[in-house]
Amino acid sequence: MATRINKYLSESGFCSRREADRLILENRVKIDGQIALLGSQVEDISIVTVDGKPLTNLQKRVYLAFNKPIGITSTTDTKIKGNMIDYIHYPERIFHIGRLDKDSEGLILLTNDGDIVNQILRAENAHEKEYLVTVDRPVTKIFCDQMAAGVPILNTVTRPCIVKKVDLKTFKIILTEGLNRQIRRMCAYFGYNVLSLKRIRIMHIHLDIPTGKYRPLTKIEEKKLFEILKSAS
Repeated sequence: MATRINKYLSESGFCSRREADRLILENRVKIDGQIALLGSQVEDISIVTVDGKPLTNLQKRVYLAFNKPIGITSTTDTKIKGNMIDYIHYPERIFHIGRLDKDSEGLILLTNDGDIVNQILRAENAHEKEYLVTVDRPVTKIFCDQMAAGVPILNTVTRPCIVKKVDLKTFKIILTEGLNRQIRRMCAYFGYNVLSLKRIRIMHIHLDIPTGKYRPLTKIEEKKLFEILKSAS
């Protein structure tokens, strides 16, 4: 059965569909020696190459939880110094699901399953992500209430969220959206500067590994992840 080339690339574990589209537009993908187009179909007997290298389909799916250190960039572009892929040095090609600021740390998911990347990103506005944040001023009840109610940033108002004080200058925040540098912008709106920001949970997956280390998702975590994605589709 024929498969669209971008879907084929993502299912092979080579890249996400968005990345596949970019590679195709750059004429870096060929099917049986012919340059692929965005709508090209791949047959079971087709030979697909990227930059002249044959693609092996149906790799074993890999799902990882990684504790990203500060200073590492959430990118698969190995031309960028301090990129995540070179740092992890995983033996197979993998890519990150979503992003975490270079100056932030904590949990980020990685995989070679291109389809699940798209599914999770499409569901991003529904699933919870929890952060531990330290700021340069005392955390007050008014600040927590205002943050939780929604903050005008980036020409929109953030969704209501959960904000709880931890100690004098630290709070936890649970978001269901992922605007660019959202927490830092929200804090800045009220005159607070973020000193440290760590993501400690994505949906049901908790940060439980040392900084700079990664681990495979447990079978229970994988099962629940797919259940969540199925219910959101």
